[in-house]
Amino acid sequence: MNAYSRWMDRLYLLCMWVAAAALMIMVAVIPVGIFARYVLNSALSWPEPVAIICMIIFTFVGAPVGLRAGTHICVSMLTDRLSPGGQKWALLLCNLLLIALCVVLFRASYNLCAAMWIQPLASLPNVTYGEMYLPIPIGTVFTLLFALERLLNGDQSQRPIVTLGGTH
Repeated sequence: MNAYSRWMDRLYLLCMWVAAAALMIMVAVIPVGIFARYVLNSALSWPEPVAIICMIIFTFVGAPVGLRAGTHICVSMLTDRLSPGGQKWALLLCNLLLIALCVVLFRASYNLCAAMWIQPLASLPNVTYGEMYLPIPIGTVFTLLFALERLLNGDQSQRPIVTLGGTH
């Protein structure tokens, strides 16, 4: 294992914890909003945008975790029928396409954040739309780093630190 993979191990664990915390906050906030609206008859303005922010964090910071662990959705009907050499080339092509997608998504999401940086959310005036969307380019960079690791060091899904959650 090289130094890059050790850094990716740390990033993997960080992404896992951040995504888990965002999911837990989202699950806690939604019932608060429901309780306030239907039991107290007083709708709160903040639970919905907080839940949306948590969902964005969970999605774009959690996706790299699924990529590295190999638990993402994968359709391999065609590649399973290829020869071992063909499978190797298909995997290389997939990794290169993923890297290209990350570059395009980063550029678009960065521009979105920059354009919306000073536009505050009506229900959370201390948070801007640019800040709300910031997990998208950050998560895209994390995905890019894990895709580069797969390209350079191969599949990491069977390593002990990656199987830590017992998803395999």
